[in-house]
Amino acid sequence: MRSHVLVIGAGGFIGRSLCRALSHQGAHVKAVSRSGHVPSLTPTEQFASECSHPGDVAALLGDVDALVYLAAASTPGSSAGKPLAELSTNLAPLLATLEALQTHPSIPLVYFSSAGAIYDEQAVAASSETDLPRPRSYHGAAKVAAEQFIGAWTRQFAGSATIIRPSNIYGPGQAEVAGFGIVPTMLGCIRRGETLRVWGDGSALRDYLYIDDLIGLTLAALTSPPEGNVRTINAASGESIRLNELFTLAEIASGETLHRDYVQGRTVDANKVTINIDYARQVLGWQPEVSLDEGLKRTWHWLHTTRP
Repeated sequence: MRSHVLVIGAGGFIGRSLCRALSHQGAHVKAVSRSGHVPSLTPTEQFASECSHPGDVAALLGDVDALVYLAAASTPGSSAGKPLAELSTNLAPLLATLEALQTHPSIPLVYFSSAGAIYDEQAVAASSETDLPRPRSYHGAAKVAAEQFIGAWTRQFAGSATIIRPSNIYGPGQAEVAGFGIVPTMLGCIRRGETLRVWGDGSALRDYLYIDDLIGLTLAALTSPPEGNVRTINAASGESIRLNELFTLAEIASGETLHRDYVQGRTVDANKVTINIDYARQVLGWQPEVSLDEGLKRTWHWLHTTRP
């Protein structure tokens, strides 16, 4: 395991969970967020930065022996019709990070991309890492561009990078934020007795991965980085279900009814996301452990017992 890890995007759901896991394993963590103060990460060393300039990142690299990049401020829906938004929210901070890493090529990079936003929904078989990306949204296109920039950095400077393509990540600790996760939004509606707005007819296929399983994969990737090249790894359960099936599981987990309002689907949303995880099993010896029904029960328990 790496002993000094810089986490950019530490204020988000995945970032907070990863920082806690790294600290628990004894790593010294430098946590970068926009606010520079995430209470749940105390006593982790924290920094406030937009990472908009290479110098901002370079100043943090000193004793770092791994960098995890999680920063993201957009979703397929939030940048729909606004491609320029992806430059400032997704690409610019990453490119500043890569420029800073040009003088630190020995620091392995772990970058969080997306599986749901980039794979071809028309694919017959479950999407694997070697499939050609075919994003529907500007958000997905920006993720593909980011992956290409990372590949160029590794080839020019003999850098080492792991690109993780996660499916829909959920679990305890995930805040209910518009556009960032159907699970917290769905469970929040159940808890408050509100009606959930559903884009489409609920037949869309999605893959859901519990947060602890994603963190396990990430820690494994940090432990054994590739040598002087880039590798891409899907992080998913490998079992897709329809939205309506997810709603039923949520009702079972909570013991409550989920009221729904089905509206016209959005063109930025893929109708089918199925993901192959054989490569993660092969190179990392990783296997998801928490089933969707168990993960929903744990998440509902957390929400029901800790939220006001």
